[in-house]
Amino acid sequence: MGDKISSVYDVNSLTSLEKLEPVRVRPGMYIGSTGSKGLHHCIWEILDNSIDEISNGFGDKVCVILNEDGSVSVIDNGRGIPTGTHPVTKKNGVEMVFTSLHTGGKFNNDIYKTSGGLHGVGGAVVNALSSWMEVEVKQNGHIYKQKFEYAYDSTLKKIMPGTPVTGLEIIGNTDDTGTKVTFMPDNKVFSTVDFKLDIIEERLKELAFQNKGITLKLIHWEEKNKVEKEYHSDRGLLDFIEYLNESKTPLHKEPILFQGERSVEGIKMKGEVCIQFTDSTTYHIASYVNNIPTTESGTHESGFKTGMTRAFKEWAKKLNLIKEKDREFEGEDLREGMTAIVKVSINNPVFEGQTKTKLGNSEAYTIMNELSYTKLSEWIEDNKNTASIIINNALHAAARREKIKKINDAEKKKIGKGAAPLAGKIAVCTLKDSSKCEFIVVEGDSAGGSAKQARDRRFQTIMPSKGKIMNTEKQKLENVLGSEELKIFNTAIGTGILKNYNEKDLKYDKIIILSDADVDGYHIRALWMTYIYRYMRELILNGHLYIALPPLYKVYKQVRGKEVVKYAYSDNQLLQAKREIGPKALIQRYKGLGEMNPDQLWDTTLNPESRTLQQITIDDVIKAEKMVSLLMGDVVAPRKKYMYKHAEF
Repeated sequence: MGDKISSVYDVNSLTSLEKLEPVRVRPGMYIGSTGSKGLHHCIWEILDNSIDEISNGFGDKVCVILNEDGSVSVIDNGRGIPTGTHPVTKKNGVEMVFTSLHTGGKFNNDIYKTSGGLHGVGGAVVNALSSWMEVEVKQNGHIYKQKFEYAYDSTLKKIMPGTPVTGLEIIGNTDDTGTKVTFMPDNKVFSTVDFKLDIIEERLKELAFQNKGITLKLIHWEEKNKVEKEYHSDRGLLDFIEYLNESKTPLHKEPILFQGERSVEGIKMKGEVCIQFTDSTTYHIASYVNNIPTTESGTHESGFKTGMTRAFKEWAKKLNLIKEKDREFEGEDLREGMTAIVKVSINNPVFEGQTKTKLGNSEAYTIMNELSYTKLSEWIEDNKNTASIIINNALHAAARREKIKKINDAEKKKIGKGAAPLAGKIAVCTLKDSSKCEFIVVEGDSAGGSAKQARDRRFQTIMPSKGKIMNTEKQKLENVLGSEELKIFNTAIGTGILKNYNEKDLKYDKIIILSDADVDGYHIRALWMTYIYRYMRELILNGHLYIALPPLYKVYKQVRGKEVVKYAYSDNQLLQAKREIGPKALIQRYKGLGEMNPDQLWDTTLNPESRTLQQITIDDVIKAEKMVSLLMGDVVAPRKKYMYKHAEF
C-alpha cells in the first residue's frame, strides 16, 4: 500500500529552509528547469546583470568565456558590484549579492532606471546551483576576490549551497572598474552541464542588435585552440531585422522604425519597434523587455498589435482601399508576412515567473497601444505607397482566410457524415489514455507495413507517409489545408492548427517521426518538422515531438547455434559493437527501414525499452525561426552560404 503518511500535522511538521537552500531544493522555481534550458539560464542571469550596467550608461563591453574545465566566466567593464560593508548586515556587497535572495540595486530607481535582473535573485541563484563560484571586482583602485562553494557552513553546522569559503580579499591594484563572475554548474543539480555554443552565440547576437554600439565577445576552446568571436551592431534594430529576414523576400526595402517614451500612473516606458513585411504566409514578433526575450509575449506585444491594427484600419479607409460596404481585414490578416521587433525599457516591470518570459504590466499595454497607433499613423501619412502595399497584402490575406474557413467547414461536414479521412490509412491503437499513447509517422508504405506488424497495438498508432509531404514553408495556407496527407495527420492528432490549436484535444503524448537514416530520410524529417513548427508549434514547445533514430548497422555472429546481435547507430558505436561481438563479426548496413523485418524494427526503433528517441526542442525561438526560413524558404543565396560553411558537418 506504500508508505503511511502521519496523521499528526502541527508546528513540528513545518520545515524552514535557510539561506540558499530553497533554490537547491526547488531549482525549477528559479530557473525554469534543470535541463539544458535551465543550465543556459544561469549564464543569462549573470549576463543580464552586466547588460543592465551597460543599458544604464556604465561600460560598453561584456565577455563570456566557456572555460576548458567546464566553468563559465562573464566579465564586464561596468561600475563593479559594491565592495563596502553594509551597515546593517555587516557583510560586504559581493557576499550580500551572491548569498542573499532579493538583494541588489535593482529595487532602487536612482541606481537602475531599467533592469532585466528584476528580482535581485539571479546571482544568488546561480551561486546556489554551482559547485563553486569566484567573483572578482575592480573598484576603488583595487581588484577584490571572493570564493563560494557548496560547502560546510560553520554557523549552521551543515553543508550549504553558496557558502563563502574566503573573505573579500584584495589581490591586486588597477585603475579599471568592472565585475568578473566565474561559476561551475553542479552536475548533481543539472541533467546536463554541457553548454551549447550556438545557443550562447544567438543570445549574444540578439543583445548586440538591441544595444547598438556595445561590444560582446565570446571565447571558447576547440581542441586546445582559443577561439574568439565579437558581436557589434551600429544600426541596432535595423541590422536585427535584416538578419531575421535574410532568407525572406521583403515587400518593401526600408523597414519601419519608430520609438518614443510615455508614462502612465508612475510607470515610465521607452518603446522601440522595427517592422518589415515579407512574402511569407506567417508572421514573427521578437519582443523584449529590458533586454530580456519575452518568448511568451505579454502586454507590451498585445498593445503593439492593437495600436498597429487601429492605425492601418483607419488609413485603409482614408486611402479608399476599403469601401464602406467592404469586409475589413483583421489584425491577423494585417500581420501576415510581418517580421517585427518590439523592444521596451520599463522602470517597474511585472514579469510572470522568475524566468521572465511574459510581461504583465497593464500600463505597458496602454503605452504601446498609444505609441504604436500614433507613430504608425504618422509613418503611413509620409509613406502612403508602401502602406498601400501592406494594406493590400492584408486584404488578400483576409480573402484567403474566408476561403480557408469554407474549406474547414466543408471538412467538418464530411467528418460529421462519417467521411473522416482516417479510414484505412492508419493503424490506431486501442488505449484511450492519451498520456500513454504514441503517434508514429513512418516513411514509406513498406516500412509502414512492417511497423504496423511490429508495433504494440495497445499504445502505438502507425501512419505510413507516402514519401515527402509538401514544403509548407513555401506554400500558401489553402494549399496546405488541401493536402490529403496533412488532413489525415491533423484529424488523427486532434488539436487543430494555428490559432485553433487546443492542447486539451491532443490524442497522443508523443508524436514520433520515423524515417531512413539517409539524405531523403533527413529531408522527410525536415518537412514534417517545418509543418509542425509553423502550424502546431505548441507540440514542440510542450515537449511532444520526437525523432526515432533507426540503426545504421547490425553486427552479429552465430554462437552455439544462437545469433548474438548488437545494433549500432553511428560509426563509433559500430566499432564498439565489433569489439563486443568479437572475432568473425558480420556487419549488415541498413539502407532503409524497409529492409528490417517486424522483429528488428520493434527491437531497434519501436520498443520503448531499447529504442533511441531524440526530443525536438526550441531552445531559442529567434534561431528556430531563422533556420526554418533559411533551410526551407525560397531565397537560395543564404542557404548556399550556410551549406558551404557547414559542408563538412
